[in-house]
Amino acid sequence: MSTKEEIDALTAFLPHLAAEDFSPVKEWKGAKRTKSMAITTPWPDYEQAVRDFFEAASAPCWMDGRYLQFEAGEMLEDEARVRNASLDEIRIMLTWCVRGERFCDGHWASVIKAGHIRRLLERLVVIRSEMDSE
Repeated sequence: MSTKEEIDALTAFLPHLAAEDFSPVKEWKGAKRTKSMAITTPWPDYEQAVRDFFEAASAPCWMDGRYLQFEAGEMLEDEARVRNASLDEIRIMLTWCVRGERFCDGHWASVIKAGHIRRLLERLVVIRSEMDSE
């Protein structure tokens, strides 16, 4: 079970990452043609808040090594499922969000822009308030 403090650490990012005018990428770097005519692959230079959030979301308390077994990407696409997700399901989806950047440059930006991170954090806010009610 995640602690109130661990949930608070993540949900503190919600106002910034969910702001309507927030752009997660400062600039795309690379994508240049070298003298040998090879083209370098572009990569994002993320805003500090994005790097800080994904570092916090990478804490062991949020990671679930079984995330691929649960088709976490499909879970995130189902907004009703996210709205009702358990802490274990949030861990699965967060792990997919965190790990995706390793395999696809720009993944973090895409999960932020798609609203997946906002919805996960909003669900954590609800879970956190329920902890206070108990």
